[in-house]
Amino acid sequence: MERQTVSSSNLVSVGYEEASSTLEIEFNSGVYQYYDVPSNVYTELMSASSLGSYFHHNIKGKFPYRKM
Repeated sequence: MERQTVSSSNLVSVGYEEASSTLEIEFNSGVYQYYDVPSNVYTELMSASSLGSYFHHNIKGKFPYRKM
């Protein structure tokens, strides 16, 4: 999956695959994939003023995931 580099202190890059609703996030600590993520969550994440804050409030603990 291709990821875009983002401007964040904790997130390095973000990618999304619409066909499988998979969100892939590279953190400073590693790469994680989140499953069953609606496309609007990805869109909102990418346009958020604070990606880390958006992640913690809207993604973390809300979707199944695995560390790559």
